[in-house]
Amino acid sequence: MEKQEKIPLKVLLAVIAAGLMSFCGVIVETSMNIAFPTLMKEFNITTSTVQWMTTIYLLAVAIIVPLSSFFKRNFRTKTLFIYANLFFILGVLIDSVAPIFPALLLGRVIQGLGTGIALPLMFNIILENVPESKIGLMMGLGALITAVAPAIGPTLGGLVVSSLGWRYIFIILLPILIISFFLGIKNINQKIPLQKSKFDLPSLIALILTFTGLIFGFSNMSQMSLIVILAFVIGIIGLVWFILRSNSLAEPLLNLGVLKNHIFSGHLFSFFLFQILSLGFAFILPNYIQLVNGNNATIAGLAVLPAGVVGAILAPLGGKILDEVGARIPILSGVTLANISLIIFTIFSLKLNNTMIIWFYIIYMLGMGMSFGNIMTDGLKYLSNNDQADGNALFNTLQQFAGATGTSIVSAIIAQSQNNSHLSTAASTAIGTQHAFIVLVILGLINLCILFIFVPKTNHSK
Repeated sequence: MEKQEKIPLKVLLAVIAAGLMSFCGVIVETSMNIAFPTLMKEFNITTSTVQWMTTIYLLAVAIIVPLSSFFKRNFRTKTLFIYANLFFILGVLIDSVAPIFPALLLGRVIQGLGTGIALPLMFNIILENVPESKIGLMMGLGALITAVAPAIGPTLGGLVVSSLGWRYIFIILLPILIISFFLGIKNINQKIPLQKSKFDLPSLIALILTFTGLIFGFSNMSQMSLIVILAFVIGIIGLVWFILRSNSLAEPLLNLGVLKNHIFSGHLFSFFLFQILSLGFAFILPNYIQLVNGNNATIAGLAVLPAGVVGAILAPLGGKILDEVGARIPILSGVTLANISLIIFTIFSLKLNNTMIIWFYIIYMLGMGMSFGNIMTDGLKYLSNNDQADGNALFNTLQQFAGATGTSIVSAIIAQSQNNSHLSTAASTAIGTQHAFIVLVILGLINLCILFIFVPKTNHSK
């Protein structure tokens, strides 16, 4: 009977509407990095200043995503969708005409608010509306939408900046957002009744302190100073305060009690590690292609594109396998493939040509496509329907935080090696890359061990 369960067209279109918004959120983040040198010249700013384009956006997303469980309980899904979309459109319009750099940052913050609401919304729509026998497939499609964007972001950014100018990175998103807006208004329906709860301002302040401190700390880890150490201290104080505050409330903004479910927590930690690996890769490879192999940004973007497309296509296929045979086979085989790729990269990291990079990265993304979305899908299965929104909020929050962490860890390791004045930039970058890959291999093996323990041998149904 399960085979005959169909996903209603309205549900599919609702997922696509929320997915297009998430797609725009991720694509604008990854494609803007290519434009940094152009922005530095146009606005007469330094490298550390231009980095705020990414940092401030990540901050806005990371602070909003943990509130998604509260939003879901208190606001209609369609209302949230409309606000997210309008925030995003406003942010894009501001950035497309920004005369000064602070205006550009304001636009990024407003976009971050939109993305922060949109990312968990897509998965909540899937969890609420899709028949259980198709959950893996649809969660895989959701993962595809957000996985395609980092793959095409750098390539798109490079092509747009060199042919049309950086402002068009924002302008070309407008038609996609408008299509998403009308699709959502027509197809998003409310399935679960609202459960009004009180908003806790101290919890929000604690979240702001946590992510401001930790993201600023990690983003500036390569030049460790008193300010960076202070940022980490503020972040840790905020986190401890948030945990204590949440545990003392009858209706917390985010129910951290779900972490007592050890199978869920194991999946969550694995998801976090996997995202660190993937964002580390996304930083290492374009830099290697430019600094070691001497190619331009467009070539770097094109070289990582095939693997990204392969990983994105594999995401729904991996989800379909989970629906049919359970989670263990696609997750463990995918993570094993990803680790094999990491080990090969480590061995050859001092002499990688572009062809090797393309093929070795395809192996990694094959593994990631098979397993990454499934780790989230399987982890959420071990929570009750009432707790799934909190679980979804935690997965999406850690995904954002891992973005800052992964990039910062590998950039700090490579920067350390580049400080060696006796070596050329190419040689020192290659050595730093090897050191970074060794760290990623260790994290990858820890990830495999965690999943081997926490992904049950039998298929689970709630």
